[in-house]
Amino acid sequence: MLNVHRRAATFAVVGVTALALAACSAPPAEKAGAGKNPDYKACMVSDDGGFNDKGFSQAVYGALAEAKKSLGVTTIPLESTSENDYAPNLNQAAQQLCNSTVTVGFKLSAATKTSATQNPKLNYVTVDDSSIKLPNVKPIVFDTAQASFLAGYLAAGYSESGIVGVYGGNPIPPVQLFMDGYADGVSYYNQENGTSVRLIGWDKKSQKGLFAGTFEDIGVGKTLTKNLLDQGVDVVLPVAGPLYQGTGEALRDAGNGATMIGVDNDSYLTAPEYKDLFLSSVVKKMARAVLSTIGEDVDGKFSNKPYAGNLENDGVELAPFHDYADKLPAGLADKVEAVRKRIIDGQITVDSPNAPK
Repeated sequence: MLNVHRRAATFAVVGVTALALAACSAPPAEKAGAGKNPDYKACMVSDDGGFNDKGFSQAVYGALAEAKKSLGVTTIPLESTSENDYAPNLNQAAQQLCNSTVTVGFKLSAATKTSATQNPKLNYVTVDDSSIKLPNVKPIVFDTAQASFLAGYLAAGYSESGIVGVYGGNPIPPVQLFMDGYADGVSYYNQENGTSVRLIGWDKKSQKGLFAGTFEDIGVGKTLTKNLLDQGVDVVLPVAGPLYQGTGEALRDAGNGATMIGVDNDSYLTAPEYKDLFLSSVVKKMARAVLSTIGEDVDGKFSNKPYAGNLENDGVELAPFHDYADKLPAGLADKVEAVRKRIIDGQITVDSPNAPK
C-alpha cells in the first residue's frame, strides 16, 4: 500500500465558461447572427442523451452556437430523446436542406448512413464514429487513449491506497479506448517509479473488465463505484456518460477522500455539483473540431478525410487539476507534463486495439 504525503505542486488552470443550454424537441431554424453566411445551414442531431448531457451533445450544441455567432450561419439543432427520434430528425435536417448535419455519437451511425446515402449532395459530420465510408461524411474522432494514459499516470501517482479503478458503460471501442490508455498509464507509472499500483476494472490484454451495461441508469454507476471503493480503490474513472453522477453519489456517501476523473469534457466545469470530486478529466475538444469543420464547409473545402484529435494536435488533453492542484504529491504535476511531452515526441507510444482507424 502506498502512503504518499501530499504536498503542493503548481499547475496552470485554464478558465472556461460553461454554456447554459436550453433544449426542445425539434425547434425551427434560428435566425443567423451578424455575419456573411445566413444562407448556410449548420444542423446537428443529438443522441438520446439530449443537448444537456454534459458530454458529446452539449459540446456540439455549443459549437453550433459559436458557428452562428462567428460564421453568421443559420443553425438548426434537433434534439433526440430516444433512438426513435434519430431518423425523423435526420429527415427533417435533409428536408430543410442543411448544408452540413453533425450527428453526435455512435448510436446514430445507422440512421446517419441511411440519410447520407439518400442525400449525396448534403454533407454530414459524425462525432466519435468513423464507421461510415461515404464521400459526403466526415468523421471526427479522438485518440483518447493518449490523454487517458496521462489520467492513469496521474491516478497512480495520486492514489494513497495503491489501488485505482475504472468502469465503462458498454463494451464498445470508444469506451474501451479510454480504458486501454488508463491501464497503460498506470503500468507506466509503476515502471517509472518502481511502484505496484493496482488497477481494478479493466484488463487490456484480455479486453475484459467492469461494465454497467447502460449509459442511462445512474444507480448502476453508484453500485459499481461502491464495489470498487469496497476493494480499496481511491481514484475512479467512470467511462459511462452520465453515470459519473452515480459515482459522485458513492464518493459522497463514502466520505473517505476518494476522487474521480471525468471524461469527454472538463467535468469540473460542466458538472459543478461534483466539482470537488474531480481530480481531472480526459477531454475531447469536440466543439473546436466541429466548428473548424463547419468553417471549412462554409469555405467550400469540405473533405471526408477523418479528423483524429490527439495530444500533438491539441485535440485531446488532460484537464487542469483545479481544486487538487495544491493537493498533488510533490513533483507529480511535472511528471505528468513530462510524460505528455514524451508521448507527443514519440518516446512513448500509446496504442490500443480500439483506436479509431
